[in-house]
Amino acid sequence: MSTLSLPSSSPLSWTFCDPNPNPNPNPNPNPNPNPNPAFLPLPQSQTLQQQHHYEDLDNNSTIENPNPHQEEDKPHLNVPPLPPIIQNPNLSLPPIPQNPNPNPTLLHLSFNQDHSCFAAGTDQGFRVYQCDPFRASFRRDFDRGGIGVVEMLFHTNLLALVGGGPDPVYPPHKVMIWDDHENRRIGELSFRSEVRGVRLRRDRIIAVLEQKIFVYNFADLRLVHQIETISNPKGLCAISQVSGSLVLVCPGLLRGQVRVEHYGLKRTKFIMAHDSRIACFALTHDGQLLATASTKGTLVRIFNTVDGTLLQEVRRGADRAEIYSLAFSGTAQWLAVSSDKGTVHVFNLKVNTGNDKSQTASDTNPSMSSTSSSLYFIRGVLPKYFSSEWSVAQFRLHEGSQYLVAFGHQKNTVVILGLDGSLYRCQFDPVTGGEMTQLEFYNFLKPEETI
Repeated sequence: MSTLSLPSSSPLSWTFCDPNPNPNPNPNPNPNPNPNPAFLPLPQSQTLQQQHHYEDLDNNSTIENPNPHQEEDKPHLNVPPLPPIIQNPNLSLPPIPQNPNPNPTLLHLSFNQDHSCFAAGTDQGFRVYQCDPFRASFRRDFDRGGIGVVEMLFHTNLLALVGGGPDPVYPPHKVMIWDDHENRRIGELSFRSEVRGVRLRRDRIIAVLEQKIFVYNFADLRLVHQIETISNPKGLCAISQVSGSLVLVCPGLLRGQVRVEHYGLKRTKFIMAHDSRIACFALTHDGQLLATASTKGTLVRIFNTVDGTLLQEVRRGADRAEIYSLAFSGTAQWLAVSSDKGTVHVFNLKVNTGNDKSQTASDTNPSMSSTSSSLYFIRGVLPKYFSSEWSVAQFRLHEGSQYLVAFGHQKNTVVILGLDGSLYRCQFDPVTGGEMTQLEFYNFLKPEETI
């Protein structure tokens, strides 16, 4: 799942609470009917009621029953099969505080796991939007404080929140599990240092700290794994999303190294992806392919996650750049890249994903291969730059903002989100390539500014 945040180690406790955690001093006295009719609630029986405190002081410690004379009373948060989004044309936004700031500051952007929605954390709260067609789903503006990280769980009413900004609504060292049906937090993860990122899937919650990553089981909320990493201020982490075993990718302990955890295979693979520090990476939904970029920002490399084989290398450009976002298409046929140069690139991937239907454009139209093969005969004679594989399609953006990319649900479309509040939907021609066509533009913080 893709995320974008403004720049801003072991866990102390898991706390499941049912006090009055709502940051709004006037909580909704009647949570039903559902204040968020666009999402289905969890069954009421799955609301967390107990409190558990665990301590995990080092890699060798274990989680024990706090009362050894009684059978452990475990809290449960059993996530049912994910419900589809309800198409409600009469969707109305919940009440917001009086006199809200009309120009909130964006702190964080993230797509949900299937790129059908995205969430925005602001210095006032958080908002959720549907991508196609674009519309606001719901928002929560708190009377005080901001949200620095917000992660959705597909289309359910569960989100993970971390406080952020100059006046965070929650401490930045805590992950809050928010139930938007109840309009309150239902649990929290507390750590000794700031949380840099959160990843969710049906069966796992992953908390990313600057030098550690903690993996929790969603069913019984037990800590199942912890990983040490090199300094990771961006909270880099990627996880597979298909049902079955988890694949997790994070920075290793060395500069330029990535670590791949195959939980089903019980295998750890270290890949020396770059000479420079890792700046960004992305994983396919099935966890088979990994794309990485370094702080140099000129090359993007695609690896097989099982054996670490380098499958393909593509070139963004010759000048150094900060890579903000990488995204695979659903078939792993295309790769999108955004950077501080103000251009989104789409590359044609030639890796074998095992899907015969994902035939590349260069297979169907030999002229597309000119991005690399026209200079193939001098490869090894001239510098590597001249024989690089270049992007097939490009879209020019305003420089000075950070952009997050994902492939849209419509064929050959790319959705681009900016920390300036912009949303672009573009379409590329898989045969001729070139400049992408802008289909839509929205300022999702100011809905009246659309094209």
